[in-house]
Formats: sequence, structure tokens, C-alpha cells
Amino acid sequence: MQKWICTICSYVYDPDEGDPVNDVPSEVPFEDLLVDWVCPVCKAGKSFFEPM
Repeated sequence: MQKWICTICSYVYDPDEGDPVNDVPSEVPFEDLLVDWVCPVCKAGKSFFEPM
């Protein structure tokens, strides 16, 4: 699955790992994250991410 990188802090959202900080299980594509999901490192919104 597609990985996405935060343009603010360079955190990489990897769907294979999910986001345990925000209680997102593995195998959830970036596109399916809630609209209010934020980067677990810098709290930037989804609009600050781009595909890797």
C-alpha cells in the first residue's frame, strides 16, 4: 500500500503499520483515515501529507 510523508516533520504514515498513537490499526489506507486525523508527531492535518 501507498506510504505518505508529512511535509512538516517527515513522519511517514505506513498503512502496513497503522498509527498506534492515534488508535489506527494496520491495513488502513491513508485515504480512509478520518478527516480530523493528525500527524502523531507534529499534529499537522492530512492536507500536509503527500504520497511517497
